[in-house]
Amino acid sequence: MTDTTDKIDYSKTLYLPQTEFPMRAGLPKKEPELVERWQQMDLYKKLRASAAGRPKYVLHDGPPYANGNIHIGHALNKILKDVITRSFQMRGYDSNYVPGWDCHGLPIEWKIEEAYRAKGRNKDEVPINEFRKECREFAQNWIDVQTGEFKRLGIEGDFEKPYTTMNFHAEARIAGELLKIARSGQLYRGSKPIMWSVVERTALAEAEVEYQDYESDTIWVKFPVMAGSDQLADASVVIWTTTPWTIPGNRAIAYSPRISYGLYEVTAAENDFGPQAGEKLVFADALAEESFVKAKLQFNRLQDVPAEVLGAITCAHPLKGFGGGYEFDVPLLAGDHVTDDAGTGFVHTAPGHGVEDFEAWMDNARDLESRGISFAIPFTVDDGGFYTKDAPGFGPDREGGAARVIDDKGKKGDANDAVIKALIAANNLFARGRLKHTYPHSWRSKKPVIFRNTPQWFVYMDKDLGDDTTLRSRALKAIDETRFVPAAGQRRLRAMIESRPDWVLSRQRAWGVPICVFADEDGKVLLDEAVNDRIIEAFEAEGADAWFADGARERFLGSRAGEPWKQVTDILDVWFDSGSTHSFVLEDRPDLKWPADVYLEGSDQHRGWFHSSLLESCATRGRAPYDAVVTHGFTMAEDGRKMSKSLGNQVFPQDIMSQSGADILRLWVMNTDYWEDQRLGKTIIQTNVDSYRKIRNTLRWMLGTLAHDTGEDVALADMPELERLMLHRLAELDKVVRKGYDDFDFKRVVRTLTDFANIELSAFYFDIRKDALYCDAPSSTRRKSALYVIRKLFDCLVTWLAPMLVFTMEEAWLLRYPEADSVHLEQFPDIPAEWLAPELEAKWQKVRDVRYVVTGALEVERREKRIGSSLEAAPVVYINDPELVAAVKDTDFAEVCITSGIVVEEGEGPSDAFRLDDVANVAVVPARATGRKCERSWRLTDDVGSDPDYPDVSARDAAALRELGIKPAA
Repeated sequence: MTDTTDKIDYSKTLYLPQTEFPMRAGLPKKEPELVERWQQMDLYKKLRASAAGRPKYVLHDGPPYANGNIHIGHALNKILKDVITRSFQMRGYDSNYVPGWDCHGLPIEWKIEEAYRAKGRNKDEVPINEFRKECREFAQNWIDVQTGEFKRLGIEGDFEKPYTTMNFHAEARIAGELLKIARSGQLYRGSKPIMWSVVERTALAEAEVEYQDYESDTIWVKFPVMAGSDQLADASVVIWTTTPWTIPGNRAIAYSPRISYGLYEVTAAENDFGPQAGEKLVFADALAEESFVKAKLQFNRLQDVPAEVLGAITCAHPLKGFGGGYEFDVPLLAGDHVTDDAGTGFVHTAPGHGVEDFEAWMDNARDLESRGISFAIPFTVDDGGFYTKDAPGFGPDREGGAARVIDDKGKKGDANDAVIKALIAANNLFARGRLKHTYPHSWRSKKPVIFRNTPQWFVYMDKDLGDDTTLRSRALKAIDETRFVPAAGQRRLRAMIESRPDWVLSRQRAWGVPICVFADEDGKVLLDEAVNDRIIEAFEAEGADAWFADGARERFLGSRAGEPWKQVTDILDVWFDSGSTHSFVLEDRPDLKWPADVYLEGSDQHRGWFHSSLLESCATRGRAPYDAVVTHGFTMAEDGRKMSKSLGNQVFPQDIMSQSGADILRLWVMNTDYWEDQRLGKTIIQTNVDSYRKIRNTLRWMLGTLAHDTGEDVALADMPELERLMLHRLAELDKVVRKGYDDFDFKRVVRTLTDFANIELSAFYFDIRKDALYCDAPSSTRRKSALYVIRKLFDCLVTWLAPMLVFTMEEAWLLRYPEADSVHLEQFPDIPAEWLAPELEAKWQKVRDVRYVVTGALEVERREKRIGSSLEAAPVVYINDPELVAAVKDTDFAEVCITSGIVVEEGEGPSDAFRLDDVANVAVVPARATGRKCERSWRLTDDVGSDPDYPDVSARDAAALRELGIKPAA
């Protein structure tokens, strides 16, 4: 620097911060520019090249559904995944993120059907592969839209070659996984009651069901005793149910040998229908009074009814004589599922409409056959919720047409009313009522489902697989061997696997991968490798559409086409699709590996993707396809309520990005306890904006200061203690940051770094060192040491935060290193072990404690306007603690406190001295500094004018001016 004017402009002689890094971030404008830059430079390709040969770390992407714009849940999910992959990439791994999409299934099919209905078209009249083509195009459109939205969030991955479940190779591999399961004997066709969506006309798995409040009709029904006991010859057994429509499907009554039952007689009745005086009824003793009161009856208990008596009797169906059906006997069966908590102590058993009913019926099949009772299970309700011919009097033979359980819109049909009227006419309705309770609803349509007996394809959970294991035991072992974050996820998934029924694979839809097997009339699957090979080869070339093409049966069966094999037309549950992604993504891509290091999704995926992936992989490979499972919660509105369109409290990621920037959204994700449900709204966004500004201002000051950095290194031994303290803190933080990323504890990382930047840097280290950095001579070891430390601080903070705040750290890095390609191609800095100096931290904590009292005293002086800045002060500090005295006297304490002078005295100090309760044994007496004000540094010192060439500055500043080549004023 030179200055030849008559009067020196000291501001031009200072090393003041200089940077193009703006205080106002302008993220909504800057971020798309960086996205475009990364596209043009092909950052993804450079990342892969830079990581070649490193050990792989793989996060396998759970596929979102390709049917709409991304929402805040997508943003939370993808940001978490992006932070994980980037953090491992910057710590010595090849961490390749391959995004994927779930493309098959009902939601897309519905959208195409809606478009058809709007145009007056009938889906059933459209060739199936034409319909499937429209579904494929619909999915691809939304994949393209979501790709752009994910990139705008700052997500980096192989968006040029993502995986999709509708890709031809993917469809071939999904089919191949099914055929593996078939070959191993785990696939079977069965007739069981499964959850059925009338609205969607398809079977549902447990993963596709949620439980909501629902109001049901409830009825108590009399089953007249027909045989088996003289003492009950004129009595009736009473059941209670919340599904009156299942009465036509009743085939038995379940009781419990552990429950006390009695025979009761009605003594008086006050009702419009139901039992009258003299009737005899059998109830569980614990529930009799409650039931009789409900029916407005008075009663007497006549005698005990032992379990052996109940097991010997048969009853008449309560609809006997109605519609020309129901003439069969209804046996009583012992069942472990029967309790006396509610109802009557007897469970109406319709094996076609409940899993427990079905199991109780099948457990007693041999006994029923020996008693001459047919154990065939009727199909009383069809796929549209209408009664069939197996429900005489309510089905197609009914005047006015079949009654219906649920209609196409999910509303209650007329089946309950029809059954109740028939029961009243038969004098077999004991009582009726209504009950609010939780009931299964379709996850997608939000409409109630029914339990319906239909032929479906299942995977056994408990069949011996030839190695003394079952699918259930394999899955439970895999869960025990998997790391869960948070740990509670392990218990949740284990409980689901322990209790789940066999896996229902089939769906009655059109858009998906078919269950590509041939079976005989009994459901036996054709196991012919030549046939299977032809199927897989065709799927690879043409996709799963090949299964539905004209002549497909003959093409695949070949010489066996003349045999009576039936081509299955059901499609696979989409959870099987996504559960198979590990095969065609992790196994088939050389840039990935199997198993994945981690799966991360929302906590609902314990019943979804985590669950189906576990079962599919255990069925075909004997272990889970992942080593760790991380789960996040759901985003609620700011007041804790669920976000909904009707409440108008939704927060859209697109709005946050356009108003504040994606880095603000990313910072919010980092600041949350994401494994729990989190909240988001205007106030929370603003809080993160404020936090971001502090981080940005710290970076801005460092960039401005480093504009004067010559890159000169300083030996650790030559540095002042304060600089060595800061390097020690970096060494400590390095451990915290790396462990935080390893533990997926991002909040700990960002909070630790934010606090460090705000408290230890901006409010302490930078504040102290500004004088030396701005005013010291170029040769000053203190200044060069500070620049070295700030250089290291910048490199560490920017790289450590780069996985989180991808745009801001890129902007800062490129301003600091304009020749660099990207901060995201960097590694976290290696921290020398010699930087660790815990003894310095202990000492300087004492110094900071005393400084805290001094700054508190000076704040009072400023507030009372006795001083303007701390440089006008020279306080006296009294310390009554030898350790604190030793620590403080070993420093330039005036510099530490940013005062022009300071006096440290041992002792308690005057009674009116300033003190703080937080720091014992320290008292401060404020005083103004003496001497003249240095016009360059603004410090008040006694040596201003000691250099005649520079009469208005201190000796330190005069020496700096001379070294800078600043000529004295004329």
